Amino acid sequence: MMDEKSAQMAEQLRKNPAMLKSLMQSRDGQTLMRMLTQEDGGAGLRKAVQSAAKGDAGAVTQMVNQIMQSPEGAALVERINKAVQK
Repeated sequence: MMDEKSAQMAEQLRKNPAMLKSLMQSRDGQTLMRMLTQEDGGAGLRKAVQSAAKGDAGAVTQMVNQIMQSPEGAALVERINKAVQK
């Protein structure tokens, strides 16, 4: 289940492609992408993004929740949340 913060972050990024681009070029964005793609070379992430584009964010949420299981992943997502809310 996507929490309120993640839902707000996703909505802000959807409305602001420039913010998303800048996030993906940041060190934290690059680290997040590595974490999301390390297990299967990005196949799962591509499917999750395609589902999200159709309105089903469940797979993306599940991937982010997995990352947040580790202390470094949780800190990373927290930094990204703060950056998006500026």
